[in-house]
Amino acid sequence: MPNMLQFTPADWLRIERDWKAWWAGELARPLVVIEAHAPGPDWASYSEFVTRFPPETPIAQVLDYFEPYLASTHLYGDAFPRWWPNCGPGVAAAFLGSDLEFAAGTTWFKPLNLKSLADLQPVFQPDNFWWQRVQMLTQSAVERWGGRIVIGHTDLGGTLDILASLRGSQALLLDLYDAPQEAERLARQINRLWLQYYQHQNAQVREANRGATAGWAPHWGPGTMYMLQCDLAYMISPKMFAQFVFPDLAECCAALDYAFYHLDGKGQIRHLDQLLSLERLRGIQWIPGDGAPPPEEWIPLLKRIRDAGKLCQLYVTLSGAKKIMQELGGQGFLFYLWGDAPGHIALTPQQAETVLESLLI
Repeated sequence: MPNMLQFTPADWLRIERDWKAWWAGELARPLVVIEAHAPGPDWASYSEFVTRFPPETPIAQVLDYFEPYLASTHLYGDAFPRWWPNCGPGVAAAFLGSDLEFAAGTTWFKPLNLKSLADLQPVFQPDNFWWQRVQMLTQSAVERWGGRIVIGHTDLGGTLDILASLRGSQALLLDLYDAPQEAERLARQINRLWLQYYQHQNAQVREANRGATAGWAPHWGPGTMYMLQCDLAYMISPKMFAQFVFPDLAECCAALDYAFYHLDGKGQIRHLDQLLSLERLRGIQWIPGDGAPPPEEWIPLLKRIRDAGKLCQLYVTLSGAKKIMQELGGQGFLFYLWGDAPGHIALTPQQAETVLESLLI
């Protein structure tokens, strides 16, 4: 099977045909995405974060680091070549002045020194270092891999999550009670900025891309798309979700052709009815969370999503995918397959071949 840099026109025609049918509800089988990694001596220390490099590192040197890994990543089933500038989850906080700090396996954003929420006045900062850095990384990736790899948007984050990075999560949770009007004001302002950042990035990639991808998520689509989220929603009530989160999600869904929502952890299930009511939300990505049963153990929840007419994406093992198909069928599901070993273990090319054969893809 091809690696990330070897996709052929025939491969692209197959991807476009099957993914369009899936979005339209016309594909009888599930989509199955497998990104299998050939053995490499340095992959154990590989990091997908561009923030692992000092800020002064030349852009070409950063992309040079990723190219061998792309060449070693073999694509099976409905996988397609993709790359995105990973500066950490919710990097829009850095675009608005938060200090960015890379740590092993993630990126952190330091809250601003604010006396109160009213002191925060977020505005578009065209000369912000990290905004400029993301633009340069995106443009250079388009110039190097455009037409061969779908270049995704950076992980802008969810509106309330960005606000939490700027204010501090604990302080913001108190603000939702103590200063709800200020919190609403800032959520709306940040969401308008979110859309501005998205549109800038979309303008950079759309001419070179064959379709679009949802940034870090394994989705392909023929139009604008994104994996929307609000991780802070785990800690708020449905009433607060309706006030502080839902309006921004609705606005983003209206602006996107293919919007998905990242439902992360059982604490977010309380918001599912509101999410399912969003007509332009195409689907739900269900992440049970650390320590929770795997996706195949949530059959009633998955059925609820599918019965509402929404698509559903999961990270599962082969045995998990089979159980879901036995219980609910495969139509409308997108399975990103991991190895059956404990933890999120990427499959080898040899394992990928066996998996596809067993699922009759």
